[in-house]
Amino acid sequence: QVQLVESGGGLVQAGGSLRLSCAISERTFTNYAMGWFRQAPGKEREFVAAISWGGRSTRYADSVKGRFTISRNNAKNTVYLQMNSLKAEDTAVYYCAADPSLLPATTPSIPDFSSWGQGTQVTVSS
Repeated sequence: QVQLVESGGGLVQAGGSLRLSCAISERTFTNYAMGWFRQAPGKEREFVAAISWGGRSTRYADSVKGRFTISRNNAKNTVYLQMNSLKAEDTAVYYCAADPSLLPATTPSIPDFSSWGQGTQVTVSS
């Protein structure tokens, strides 16, 4: 069973930055594409960003393009989400997820990902 643990969430003012981290307990980390999703209160979970096994291919939701950057360090079995220029509408619980494919789908969706973390809260105050 793949385990993922997110960290780095918190409270930040609009315009500020946060970096989320996700550590994965899987020796074959490079067998997985990785993704970030988020879920705001009363809303469905939505895709945020994804990255291929080697880090060369990335996908972003239109709402975060140019503000968020996904990256990974395969030596540390960790994936990151750098979030800049945060807005109040970015407030949500952020989830890390593992996709047993090497490349993320053109439009990543929840069924593509087989393992999920518990989530970390990000709150952006306006």
